[in-house]
Amino acid sequence: MKYINAAEVLPERLLRELQTYIDGEILYIPKSSVKRQWGTVSGSRTFYQERNQEIRRLYREGVSIHTLTKQYGLAYCTIRKIIYG
Repeated sequence: MKYINAAEVLPERLLRELQTYIDGEILYIPKSSVKRQWGTVSGSRTFYQERNQEIRRLYREGVSIHTLTKQYGLAYCTIRKIIYG
């Protein structure tokens, strides 16, 4: 996070108003951009959605939950949640 001196970027009137609330302290101003959902930037979301669809398809085709746990390295209850969730 980059430190910016408020006196260099804010209008004087706004700076004086902020000083009435926070005089000489550090103030964090969050980004105004829209927060993205988990995994949308990295592609993780798509990866797991596709994996879960594949698990459901295999189960419908008769592959047992036990076999799916070994194939995907997931716990039995996790496979059940994916199938029935």
